[in-house]
This record gives sequence, structure tokens and C-alpha cells, in this order.
Amino acid sequence: MPESQTNLSWDVLLDLSGPAGARHERLAGALRSAVRDGVLPVGTALPPSRKLATDLGCSRWLVTQAYGQLVAEGYLEARTGAATRVSWSPGRDERRPPAARVAAPVPRYDLAPGVPDLRAFPRRRWADALRDVLTTMPHTEFGVPPLGGHPRLRAVVAEYLRRCRGASAAPRDVTICAGVTEGVTRVCRALAARGVTAVAVEDPSWGRTRQAVAAAGLTVVPVPVDEDGVRVDLLGGTRAVVVTPAHQFPTGTVLAPARRAALVAWARDVDGLVLEDDYDAEFRYDRRPVGTVQGMAPAHVALFGSVSKTLSPALGIGWHVLPPAWTESYQAANPAAATPSVVDQLALAAFIDQGGYDRHLRAVRLRYRSRRDALVAALATHLPDSRTTGVAAGLHLLLHLGGAVDTGALVRRAAAEGLRLVDLAAYRSTPPEEPALVLGYGNLADNAVLPAVALLASLL
Repeated sequence: MPESQTNLSWDVLLDLSGPAGARHERLAGALRSAVRDGVLPVGTALPPSRKLATDLGCSRWLVTQAYGQLVAEGYLEARTGAATRVSWSPGRDERRPPAARVAAPVPRYDLAPGVPDLRAFPRRRWADALRDVLTTMPHTEFGVPPLGGHPRLRAVVAEYLRRCRGASAAPRDVTICAGVTEGVTRVCRALAARGVTAVAVEDPSWGRTRQAVAAAGLTVVPVPVDEDGVRVDLLGGTRAVVVTPAHQFPTGTVLAPARRAALVAWARDVDGLVLEDDYDAEFRYDRRPVGTVQGMAPAHVALFGSVSKTLSPALGIGWHVLPPAWTESYQAANPAAATPSVVDQLALAAFIDQGGYDRHLRAVRLRYRSRRDALVAALATHLPDSRTTGVAAGLHLLLHLGGAVDTGALVRRAAAEGLRLVDLAAYRSTPPEEPALVLGYGNLADNAVLPAVALLASLL
């Protein structure tokens, strides 16, 4: 048992300068926290009340009151003629987590993929939509949110997907959730409940997609991607696959027509499910974007989307369209699935219904196209030995560096200089054949394109 820790600086350990309140309550709280945090382990002898009062510059009564409170709560043990000792010890699971790490500094130039232009968020129009909803929605809408999402937004999303993405969507088949990752996780739970043990995932692919599959207890089966998209012929004995056919992440390829037909045929042959992530299909700059695979085989494709790439990930609103035959399994596997704020759901419904969403997409599509062209031109000027790939779409491109570039070291050197880069290897289960970077330009300011590329060139 530890001896009395008379060498402790009790006036520092027990800071009583906190929020307002009786001083003996503040002392009791400071002692309680020290015990809970393990600073004062079980068996530690506390100073006599007179000595601690002297150290803290307070009355002895204040100390005896605090000691008595913690004895009553079971944190301390007092015996006549003996020191007051700590008698309680937190279990491993009860210890407080360490203080949160200080957030990493914001880079001067952010070339990471997956983030739209946050400067372009339509603040005024979104505020107008929120104001209209809050002033017109009946008081009954402030109750418990409907399961699966508000009927109004489900209907608006279904109509939007039919009109703009060529999907086959009825409001009853649309589920509103927090985003694509959450939706994939939920559907994977339904797959597991039906006896599916493995899900094929494009290689390379978005890391959170693989995590979502694994979180549902399923095995992730990497399937290679080539210039025509996912290799359907290598799906093997799996019965489910996650794909990004309109704009593969991160290679930027589009699933070729023959591959689309093969994917649908595969799903029908094995009675499987295709999980189609339609994450940034609205942004195609050289032609109209291809329609969804879901529209070709709605009985075998679950379609996922969100506003994370079109408006902002901060809204936390996404959706998925399930084949009707999967509804019962989905609901059984997700009995308490939460939905986003009803107010935000209704605001998004109004924003889309009144044309604000389409106007926003037209405006940022022009901005992204111009920025992509500027980035490609700057790379050609400053890095003539490199090459870019990926169709003119989305918010990122691939930069192939060639040679023996250590991309991991390059990313670290760039971070030290305020340039955020992402290595293609971060999205692969196996090392890439040649060094490459995934360069995002969505949240890069127009006037930052040239200096960002110049800095990258100097690091190489």
C-alpha cells in the first residue's frame, strides 16, 4: 500500500479556481476527478485535514467536509487514528479517455480528394429554405422522426433520381440516412443476416467503404479495376459487390457498357446484390453523365447517394434505394436506424423542389470544370514527365509520377510544407504498379492551383 504522498503539490493537483460553487464542493470534485483519473491510486494516503488546509490556503472545515463527502460516496476510507486513504480504483473501461489531440493545422494547399468547394455552399438559399420550413411546418413534425426518413424528402429524392440519374425509384424504396458509408453498413448487415459472408470491393476503392463492409462482419474481397472498370469476371463466388460505375474512385474510369451488362448478368445469375455508390455522378464535364446501373436492374441493385459531394458533408444527409425484396431483411437488421434532423430533411426537400439544388449544381459544375482544366494545364507545365488519367468528371484526378518516386516520403515532405497530398497506395490492398497521387481539386481555391502545383514540382 503506498505511503502518504507528502511530496505531492496539492495546491496544483487540486485546483479550486473552477466554476462558481461552494469551495468544499469544488475540492470534493477535484479529489473525485483525481481518483477517477487514476492520479490518486487506491491506497494512497491523503494529507491530514489541517495540513491540506494550510497547503490550499483554506479552512480545515472545508477539507473535512470534502473528505466526508467522498467517504460517503465510497471513494475514500477514514479510520480513527489512521490516514484517510483512497479506497476506490477505476476499472480499465471506466478510466477517462486521454485528452483529444490538437487538430492538425489547416494546410496552405489541400489536394486531398473527396471534399467539394466548401466556399461555394449556398448559405443564403439554404437559410431561406430552413426559415420557410421552420415557419410553415406543423407542430406535429417536431415529434419523433419517421423511420426511414420523412415522406416528403423520400418522394423528392425518388423524383430527382428518376429525372437526373435514370434510376427506378419509388418513395417507399428510398431510405434517408446520414450518408453513403452508413447506408452501406446497414445494407451489409442485411446481407450478413441473409447468410452472405463476403462482399467484393473494387481495388482500389474508398477506404471507408471497406471499413463499412468489415464493420458488418463480412469479409472484404478485393477485385481489380482496369481501364473499363471493375473486373466482373473475377467476382468469383461472391454474391455482393460494391462498385462506383459512373466515376470509379479513385481511378476515375467509367464502367464500360459491356462491363455494365456483365455486372447485371452476374447479379441475376447468382441472385446477388450490387451496391452502387453514385457519389459524384453529377459532375461530368465532357458529356452528360451515364445513368445508374440500378435503372437497368432495380431488383438486384441498391443505389446510394448523398449531398456530401454536391453541397457539404456537414449536412449529414444521404439516401439509398433498395430492391423491394430486401426491405424486410434490411428492417430486421436495422431495427433502430436513426435518421437526420427532420428540419434539415424538409429544408433539403424544399431546396430541391424549388430548383435551388439544380441551380447550385450548374454553378459549381462550371467552376469545377474550369479548375480541373487549370490543374491539368499546370501539371503539364511544371511536371511534363508525369501524366494524368481519369475522365473529365468528379472532383479528383490521378497523377502518375513514373520513375522510382517514394510517394510515402513525398506525402510527408509535402505535409511539412503545407501541401496536403494523398498516395494512391492508401486506397489499394496491393501496391500500385507505378507511383501515383490522387489529386483532389474540389476544395482548392482557384488562385491556389498554380502555387500548389509549383510547390509539388519543387518537392519532386
